[in-house]
Amino acid sequence: MSTAGFNSQNGTGSGQVYANGPSQNPPALQQLPGVGYGMTHQQTYNPMQAKVPAPPGPGLYPFGAHQPVAPVSSYQTGQTLSSYTAPPSQSLLTRPPLGTPPSHTPPQSASPSPGPRLPPAQGTPPPPPVSSNSYYPNPQQQQQQQQQQQQQQQQQPQPQQPPPPPMAQPWQYNTAPPPVGPPTSMTAPPRGPVANHVNPASSLTVPPPPSSAAYVSAPPGQQLRSAAQPSVPGMPPSSLHPYAQPGSAPPPVNPMAPHSYQTGIAPYVGAPPAMKPTPPPTGLPVARATPPPPKADAQCGAALNSVQSPTEPDSQEGDIECPGAVAGNGPPASNSYNHVDNTMAVPPQPGPPGRHLGHYPSLPPGYQNTSAPPNATSTAHPAIQSATQPYTHAAQRYQQPPAGPGPAQLSPSLAAMSLQSSTPEALRVVNLLQERNLLPTGPISAPTPCLPQDLQKINCSPEVFRCTLTSIPQNQSLLSKAKMPLGLLLHPFKDLSDSVLQQLPVVTSSTIVRCRSCRTYINPFVSFLDQRRWKCNLCYRVNDVPEEFMYNPVSRSYGEPHKRPEVQNATIEFIAPSEYMLRPPQPAVYLFVLDVSHNALETGYLNVFCQSLLDNINALPGDSRTKVGFITFDSTIHFYNLQEGLSQPQMLIVSDIEDIFLPTPDSLLVNLNECKELVQDLLKSLPTLFEKTMETQSALGPALQAAFKLLSPTGGRMSVFQTQLPNLGVGALQSREDPNQRASAKDIQHLSPATDFYKKLALDCSGQQVAVDLFLLSARYCDLASLGCISRYSAGSVYYYPSYHHQHNPAQVERFQKDLKRYLTRKIGFEAVMRIRCTKGLSIHTFHGNFFVRSTDLLSLPNVNPDAGFAVQMSIEENLDDMQVVSFQAALLYTSSKGERRIRVHTLCLPVVNSMSDIFAGADVQAIAGLLACMAVDRSVSASLSDARDAMTNAAIDSLMSYRQSVLTIQQPGLLAPACLRLFPLYILALLKQRAFRTGTSTRLDDRVFAMCQLKYQPLVYSMLMIHPALYRVDDLTDEGALNINERTIPQPRVLQLSVEKLSREAAFLMDAGTVMYLWIGRNCNPNFLTQVLGVPSYAAVPDNLYLLPELDTAESQRTRAFIGWLKDQRPFFPSLHVIRDESQLKASFMQNMIEDRTESALSYYEFLLHLQQQISK
Repeated sequence: MSTAGFNSQNGTGSGQVYANGPSQNPPALQQLPGVGYGMTHQQTYNPMQAKVPAPPGPGLYPFGAHQPVAPVSSYQTGQTLSSYTAPPSQSLLTRPPLGTPPSHTPPQSASPSPGPRLPPAQGTPPPPPVSSNSYYPNPQQQQQQQQQQQQQQQQQPQPQQPPPPPMAQPWQYNTAPPPVGPPTSMTAPPRGPVANHVNPASSLTVPPPPSSAAYVSAPPGQQLRSAAQPSVPGMPPSSLHPYAQPGSAPPPVNPMAPHSYQTGIAPYVGAPPAMKPTPPPTGLPVARATPPPPKADAQCGAALNSVQSPTEPDSQEGDIECPGAVAGNGPPASNSYNHVDNTMAVPPQPGPPGRHLGHYPSLPPGYQNTSAPPNATSTAHPAIQSATQPYTHAAQRYQQPPAGPGPAQLSPSLAAMSLQSSTPEALRVVNLLQERNLLPTGPISAPTPCLPQDLQKINCSPEVFRCTLTSIPQNQSLLSKAKMPLGLLLHPFKDLSDSVLQQLPVVTSSTIVRCRSCRTYINPFVSFLDQRRWKCNLCYRVNDVPEEFMYNPVSRSYGEPHKRPEVQNATIEFIAPSEYMLRPPQPAVYLFVLDVSHNALETGYLNVFCQSLLDNINALPGDSRTKVGFITFDSTIHFYNLQEGLSQPQMLIVSDIEDIFLPTPDSLLVNLNECKELVQDLLKSLPTLFEKTMETQSALGPALQAAFKLLSPTGGRMSVFQTQLPNLGVGALQSREDPNQRASAKDIQHLSPATDFYKKLALDCSGQQVAVDLFLLSARYCDLASLGCISRYSAGSVYYYPSYHHQHNPAQVERFQKDLKRYLTRKIGFEAVMRIRCTKGLSIHTFHGNFFVRSTDLLSLPNVNPDAGFAVQMSIEENLDDMQVVSFQAALLYTSSKGERRIRVHTLCLPVVNSMSDIFAGADVQAIAGLLACMAVDRSVSASLSDARDAMTNAAIDSLMSYRQSVLTIQQPGLLAPACLRLFPLYILALLKQRAFRTGTSTRLDDRVFAMCQLKYQPLVYSMLMIHPALYRVDDLTDEGALNINERTIPQPRVLQLSVEKLSREAAFLMDAGTVMYLWIGRNCNPNFLTQVLGVPSYAAVPDNLYLLPELDTAESQRTRAFIGWLKDQRPFFPSLHVIRDESQLKASFMQNMIEDRTESALSYYEFLLHLQQQISK
């Protein structure tokens, strides 16, 4: 097996990884020779380690989107960390344990490691230990214990504490727990800090201010009162937690002080030992540290070296979200809660107050002990026992009256989350060599993070924000051991018409509330300490609640900031105030650059374009300021004067392509409303204007230069239509494809650009807020690897129509028409930037998509559209031991087509886990496959295609080997995988056979490059169809299990395996491959289907080029057309449909998508599994 791979097994890959495209490859990915997984040097799990150093190809510069980015954390407080080392005779005081987040798996031990510790302030000696008294006995025992404690405090000095009992031996998963000791010992409080229990100093006294660096124990003699007493034995206590609101996430009980932690007691891994009551401690209380002064917003950063957005404030490190006016300091102004884009039928239903916000009192893997009668034993599983035990909440100052049932109480939701069986479904062991029917009957949904139900309800939708691991490892060591990539997949500008964002709240306010330190937008996962303060869920800074934020525009009430839309919705949009712009928002500007050479006129695309624009000209997004312009080119450049007052359009020809200039700059971009008639006249005359041209040359480069000069003052969208290889002027290209090498099994050449002209121009466009969309319509090689750079670095899109011809390929014509209509009318955002923030300890190091990276976490997007997806690779820089959840926030600032400056914010919350089984149980197999596809594209260009293929194979080997070694306790024969990863080898094989990465099969170079572009640019839900198509049998559709959508009945046939053995000559099958659909008709297909659906009497009568189903008035026809139409409606692009027979030329394309079958150059699925098993068994 090759040593190259997604961190190959021996970890000895060497060489420098060069960046390609928008992907950022930091020094963190340069693995040291000889450093493997088993060594102490921890690395980010990145499978793309090059075999050999690859020299930088054309288009790689020491600036721009390819530039290496050092890993950074989004936590930027500017405070210096310090630590306090305790004298040898003293031990650090531990903060109240938080417990781990809800676990996917049964408890591995009876009591987990103790919770995080809050370091004392500098120069302050540590206080004496405080005993824990959080076990809940029955009420009579509680009263007795409280009376004893009061008497001991008031009358007796503290007796000497008995030595701790010996620690029990740890017990392992799938084995019986060790004996716990006498049952009566459970009624006594434990000695010392115990996980899943709150220290009495925390739960019985008033907590220190959030910025305090020292924990304050209760003074001697102070009467202790229980903060939460169970009303009924065995039931959860009623919490007295302060001001608990529905929109909040649980940071630690106490905020993270700006000091490094001192590890205290070693993790406790044994079963609960027998405990004896411990009297309360004596000694002087520790003085509270003075909170640090609020951090000034001037610390947002220094000015960037790169291009500044015209709408960004200067000297704010590119943070367009860091305006001069600090949130909360401005004067109160009117605010409103609008639904500009869509009306919300029902306003957000705020959950009742009283929700616990300080921390999650987690249940598994530790026990919650209650009193038990003498000699009583329990036969229930520990996880089930723990689910029914009460737990405490720390008492805090601000009391919010209860408002009925809802997400306020975490106890029921957490109890409901505990495991009801010994093994969760996600970790069910699957022998891939024995189970063949792995595909579910319907769509595969994203795994649900193991969060309390009330938090999960308000979490960000996976259709918008998705993580490869829904349970985040506590440290980089665990992540590296799991051998799975950590990353995010985003669809930030998803259409409002989609179900997820139909009720997108749009908030208008003069003050947008953000963290003063890290600039995070307030969101549902922050914590309100009281009515006037909230704690950031990314950096844990305590911020003031502005006066304006106290008013809730939904309920028209005052004093309920936790019920505002900002803290009730994980996805929200703000209409930005004037502080978020330096110039008036730009108008919507559309410039169309059209190839009018002889080859272009032969394809007939110009007629389709002009007619589509005429039909949709009134639907172009914009307002009264919208501008349009046109440029055509062959061997010369043609401009069009459309100034108001002219009787007809005036064409201006510039033949000097070496020195391009604008003949009449002021009249080439005109107001659409004022000059609409001239624009319509031009569109009607363009197809005939050049119909007799014999110009065969194409000066695309000079035309792009002219268009850039025209759009530079305003910015906007440039739509370029090209039908051949540019061969004149700057940017001229020569054919690099050898048709004889298309089916080569060797490395594919010429995947990188041949010239740097198009990348340089794209970077210039990005600096002037110009995005370039490329429509490539050609039957010949056009060097998409070079031309695609113009769109990749300017945040544009690439549309590719191979073999386009208006007569010979009607299916492509239909697809072009539908795509063009969507392109012209879809929502668009101008002069946009996107920043991704994450909790302290996590960092971003690589981006994937079409954009320009302006800074370490800021993406420049001159245009943003609803069909664009992005991916992000992440690493864990600091241990997350003191955190139970982490959060990610993506903020997209853009100018709408109506001239409004808007901010769309998405926030995702995920739990932190500390066991390998929990990490595997939270794996999102589709997100992992999507992220690996993006990484493999970069690897193919920067190193070689064979390296990328080896890396993907090694990714499957490494993850399954890690699962076998780290999670399975009983080794069994076969290729074993958890149920959540049972499709991982299938997806890897599908990627190896995908057009972007396949070898041994004839594949045009432009087709391969376009497939790579799609994998990098498409949102995950669409790219997965291109990776693993869906196969359905459609000749026997019924209404059983059908969907009813808009009074239409949509059949739901079962998804079949992609194997010829699932086909039948007596049936008809539909394959959905994303951008194309195939309807395969068996030779002996049911005659009823042929007549009722296709309208032909026999198999021989099926036309060869049938791409539309006839609209017949039969039940079978209506069902089939409804199902196919429903599939097409679920994606923003239009897939072409091909009806094929056994004799059709397209049958080969249909069969190439049968992933599970063997081909001349690729293994079958079963053979691939045997290969994986062989490598794992080495």
